[in-house]
Amino acid sequence: MGKLRVEYTHEKTIARVILDDGKGNILDSLMMEELQTVLESFRNQPNLKLITFEGEGKHYSFGASVEEHQKDMAAVMLRDFHKLFFTIRDLSIPTLSKISGQCLGGGLELALICNFLFADKTAKLGQPEIILGVFPPPASILLPLKIGYARAEEILITGKTIDAAEGLEIGLLNKVYEDKAELEEQTNLWIEQNILPKSASSLRFSVKAARVKFNHILGNFLPQLEHMYVNQLMETKDANEGINSFLEKRKPVWENC
Repeated sequence: MGKLRVEYTHEKTIARVILDDGKGNILDSLMMEELQTVLESFRNQPNLKLITFEGEGKHYSFGASVEEHQKDMAAVMLRDFHKLFFTIRDLSIPTLSKISGQCLGGGLELALICNFLFADKTAKLGQPEIILGVFPPPASILLPLKIGYARAEEILITGKTIDAAEGLEIGLLNKVYEDKAELEEQTNLWIEQNILPKSASSLRFSVKAARVKFNHILGNFLPQLEHMYVNQLMETKDANEGINSFLEKRKPVWENC
């Protein structure tokens, strides 16, 4: 595929999804389409015990395409992006993100839907959408569920970026390692100890059970936030100004409406 690749390990029980666009691993429409196709293919693989996500190179992902956040493209972009989350939910195969470097916006949202988040010390995590005058629908649901409202709201409402140490401290990350090589080595060891000895079918029931409330909330509220984004937020001057000013490489001029 053009913007990602899939490798199978451990007798095809582990699927390794690698985002690779040669730049910042931007989750644009083409990458999302490829990712959706890959996820759909996992439906017919009952032996899969774990899906891992990572970025090729120094970074996990800079996030979704800012160009595709423009008003005339936002509805389609969000629909396709959110479909990925519902597909991962429905698969109920355990998921793990291996995070190095920048993991921002839609990139962090992809990591957030995973059951496990492992990182190295280069990781930078954030939802900077508010800086562009918009908000992240999946993260607005997933972050509070993962780390609680007090910490989640600071990240969502300020757009701050945190490092791996803080991510571990607040419970966003499960493990932090020295560098990408150690992240890879220790994750493989963790998989061998904690995933491979388990039944693939039982692991899926375990994910469904652990996420029964999580999935109910996601399924009920993500469509509401998608509607708010497309039909209310994108009707404001400032949301469009934020996106346009970023693309034009200038400071936004807010009108507060």
